[in-house]
Amino acid sequence: MRFLHLSDLHLGKRVCEFSMLDDQRYILEQILSLLDTHPVDAVLLAGDLYDKPVPPAEAVRLLDWFLTALAERKLPVFAISGNHDSADRIAFGSHLLAESRVYMSPVFTGAPEPIPLADEYGPVDIYLLPFLKPATVRHVWPEEPAESTQSYSDALGCVLRRCKRDPAHRSLLVAHQFVAGAAVCESEEPSVGGLDSVDVSLFEGFDYVALGHLHSPQNVGRDTVRYCGTPLKYSFSEAGQQKSVTFVELGPKGSVSITTEPLTPLHDLRELRGSYMELTDRRAYEGTATDDYLHITLTDEQDLPDALARLRVLYPNLMRLDYDNRRTREQQTVEGPARAEQQTPLEHFAAFYQLQNNQPLSEEQAAFCQQLIESIWKGEDDA
Repeated sequence: MRFLHLSDLHLGKRVCEFSMLDDQRYILEQILSLLDTHPVDAVLLAGDLYDKPVPPAEAVRLLDWFLTALAERKLPVFAISGNHDSADRIAFGSHLLAESRVYMSPVFTGAPEPIPLADEYGPVDIYLLPFLKPATVRHVWPEEPAESTQSYSDALGCVLRRCKRDPAHRSLLVAHQFVAGAAVCESEEPSVGGLDSVDVSLFEGFDYVALGHLHSPQNVGRDTVRYCGTPLKYSFSEAGQQKSVTFVELGPKGSVSITTEPLTPLHDLRELRGSYMELTDRRAYEGTATDDYLHITLTDEQDLPDALARLRVLYPNLMRLDYDNRRTREQQTVEGPARAEQQTPLEHFAAFYQLQNNQPLSEEQAAFCQQLIESIWKGEDDA
């Protein structure tokens, strides 16, 4: 039995205030084309279908279109909610969708029940486990000792111990958690200290574990516990990655084959470095994909007026502009920590805004922020 493993679509995501919707539709169309040339028996969607718990209408329509296209190909779909999703919204209409063999994870109320498939080698039991926090598990089983659901790993173990698995059947788990030992990137960091990590040993007994949550394609612990990664690059820490989809084939019990197929984005996400004169030299950019999403680091010793706007004439999708010169290096190594302690809350926010949007706060925005900060302080003082 052959599966397509996808995760972390993050439909509706914006990167540096650039909407990814057109890019997301393009890559989903490419995935559908791959399915037409690389047939599968079912599709696994391992969470973070949306980028926000309340997604924009355009993102909802895009997921609706994609699920409909899969259903038209007579493909069963097994989808779960991730930490970016609203479990209630993902579960909405799940009973109706199941009639079209689109199985959406329900809001967590207990150990998942297997959804059976079968081929010439016998049954395959599929378990859908949405993103879980310890508090969610404690709410369902308040009688459990506190220590048995204290950590993410404890809570997940509590759930999986209750799964009714037939050891003679092949079994497949779709989950959305951070597994200890996996490599992370800045677009999807685990919590401080790895408190949300789970132990890979909890997945013993499953023939394949289709994971979502981390954006880099990778195996953890063993080949059959796998993150397929995002279909698109969502941060510049992923610029060097080759995005792909994962195909999983279950043969007889104990036989699992995993292959990948590369994906080509509508716009790649790349980093460029050099002086302004180097990057605006026709010989440097002619024949290249100048409409890619770019992070440019200028090495000029002097900051250039309106450099962002001027560079966007040649590179219209320039997302982020930095300098690497004596001034910035001195700020990082000498002035950085001291300066940070001296900055006002408004200065901190203004620096963050500049980093995210490649433009400074307007006077009106700065005044509004300062008023908001003062009102918060006043509220604390009154309390």
